[in-house]
Amino acid sequence: MDEFGIIARYFAPLAGAGAFGLADDAALLPARPGQDLVVTTDAIAEGVDFFGFDPAFTIAQKALRVNLSDLAAKGAVPAHYLLNLSLPHTVTPDWLAGFADGLARDQAEFGITLLGGDTAATDGALAIGVTAFGFVPAGGMVTRGGARPGEHVYVTGGIGDSGGGLAVFRREKHALDDAARDALVARYRVPDPPVGFAARLRGIATASVDVSDGLIADLGHIAAASKVRIVVAGEQVPLSAPLRALWGADALLRAVGAGDDYQIAFTGPPGLDGPFSHIGFVESGHGVSLTVAGREVAVPRPGYRHF
Repeated sequence: MDEFGIIARYFAPLAGAGAFGLADDAALLPARPGQDLVVTTDAIAEGVDFFGFDPAFTIAQKALRVNLSDLAAKGAVPAHYLLNLSLPHTVTPDWLAGFADGLARDQAEFGITLLGGDTAATDGALAIGVTAFGFVPAGGMVTRGGARPGEHVYVTGGIGDSGGGLAVFRREKHALDDAARDALVARYRVPDPPVGFAARLRGIATASVDVSDGLIADLGHIAAASKVRIVVAGEQVPLSAPLRALWGADALLRAVGAGDDYQIAFTGPPGLDGPFSHIGFVESGHGVSLTVAGREVAVPRPGYRHF
């Protein structure tokens, strides 16, 4: 099947209004009065972000959700996406059907539609690029630059589970039962970004970032953009029971730099309560520090580096 056959069979059914059935060179995105358009893009590659033996539908969901995480961290509600595929010649119709099914599942869950993209063959590894579009009320996007001394630091979800799942795949020695192992692997394969939290985030956050490269590294982006220092209290970082069982005494230091969490770290007033954890505070200065029992500890690997 050639490029146009692949598009017509697997991806045109995912197209929404303005995409012209993926039969045109461009899509039309109508303006929404009183709202700003938020755009983000991210790519994942075989051997770096997923394994070739992962189910096709989970690869599709990861490719999409790492972008939805970025939108959520800006307070944006997702609406549309573009998809760019570099497909090895070994890809089969069954694989494509599974991949399209994963996209369809997430389109239904998150209320988004495909606008278009590009499909190409490659002699290398499978690579997937997504550009996602969302909307916020005009002037309502939460940036990285609004944190101020005296504020507190919060994070949604748990930290480190995806890194734990990767460790399982890399055959690190462990004594996990099947349920604990499967929970970590599932989080590595399919992130769970707090998309539904975006609207509330806009009302409480002064700065935010999605946790993709590692909690310490990504909080560093807020610290740099806001020209402040962030102190993370290690005892308050949310770590799951399976992760603690996997990494034991090393769980905290490994989790805060593991990355691939796709949760939201944000700053806001003291005393906030909700589906998130209070993990630290903002003060004058620069950089990010991690403390345990009130004493600063070194973090050997603050986050993932692509190069």
